[in-house]
Amino acid sequence: MTTITTPTRQPTPPVPEGRRHMLVRRWLTAITIVLLVGIPAGYLVISAEQSRASGRDKEAESSATGLRDKWPSLMKRRVFEVPIPEGSWRVGYYETSNWKTSRLYVQFRTTSDGLDAFLKDVGTSRAALQDGKVTIGDRDSEVVGWNFGLKNRAWAGTTHPNKDPRPTQDITVDLTEPAKPWVYVVSTATP
Repeated sequence: MTTITTPTRQPTPPVPEGRRHMLVRRWLTAITIVLLVGIPAGYLVISAEQSRASGRDKEAESSATGLRDKWPSLMKRRVFEVPIPEGSWRVGYYETSNWKTSRLYVQFRTTSDGLDAFLKDVGTSRAALQDGKVTIGDRDSEVVGWNFGLKNRAWAGTTHPNKDPRPTQDITVDLTEPAKPWVYVVSTATP
């Protein structure tokens, strides 16, 4: 019996890496590391700055002791159901909260059409406004410094009640200048 032997192949020695190939491989490795580390690190830096800015805004809002000369956030306007009409100016707001009730105090100046749109969006109308009536109480007006005791003003007001947990709005309007009325709202929510 004869044995057939196959010649064994000797492994070929590795080809030394060329300089160009080595540089390309190192560049690709460096780019991969930068992308894997740099992008998440940049994201963390941006997130931290946004979080810090948000904390500063919340701190400023919670330490406010009167009306802030700016629009309340869209979320606040939705929660308290105070739809300030587009084009309003001299907008200010203040929010108070405790375990029992939350209130959003809002004032703004608008046009005659803006007042009608606001009242409609709240769920009432100009016909519900009672001439000479101020529906915002002394306690609430003192909180934000509103003075409804001014003489020669054409006050009109209404209260728009809602079933809990929806807020109730006390609305007082200064119609002294009918084309540019001032609107004062105290929206009270009881959780």
